[in-house]
Amino acid sequence: MTDRTKGLFANYDRAGFFCEMFGGSKEPASHSDAIRDRTQNIKVSTLQRRSQSSDRELYNLGITFTVYSDRNAIDRVLPFDVIPRVLSREDWSHIEGGCIQRVAALNRFLHDVYHEQHILNNGTVPAELVVRNSNFRPEMKGLDLPDGTYVSICGIDLVRDGQCVFRVLEDNARTPSGVSCVVENRHLMMRAFPDLTGNVGLRQVSDYGMHVQSALTEIAS
Repeated sequence: MTDRTKGLFANYDRAGFFCEMFGGSKEPASHSDAIRDRTQNIKVSTLQRRSQSSDRELYNLGITFTVYSDRNAIDRVLPFDVIPRVLSREDWSHIEGGCIQRVAALNRFLHDVYHEQHILNNGTVPAELVVRNSNFRPEMKGLDLPDGTYVSICGIDLVRDGQCVFRVLEDNARTPSGVSCVVENRHLMMRAFPDLTGNVGLRQVSDYGMHVQSALTEIAS
């Protein structure tokens, strides 16, 4: 492994924040060794050129989003970080298991809300927060859904706290969006930086659509 203090990262200052590329403050992150070593050998001018080329490609492909609170910004190009954020297999397994557990809990919560309402009756969740909410649908009470699936797709936003622990910022279960950004981000990275990821063993994201189709088909059957 090359010296992590040379090349592109010679003057890199994390300012006390956690960095997936370098890990914690005590030891470097071994899972990103290959990508970190390859990245630090890229010239800054090359990195800037690739970044600009990626932004042009995203704009030409129409991969943009709208910030509705900003009247002067109709279309913004999908943010693309030319320095990849690398998660270890252990971190991803932790996230994956937690997300599966969380979606299962959300589905059971919604099933209870529209059936026995144990969680409301015992005061765990104040009833007025649910039944007086404009999104509560009384016509759903007593309706059994296949496999109890109220949330078939959920966008869970994650952050790291001050102790570098993953925390859930919010659950986007009503109108989930953004997965297309993940898929296109990976495709663009592979096109812009084919020299970074060879023989690294990245987890696939392009098969997301097939997994969604399989899950929805199972629910509908």
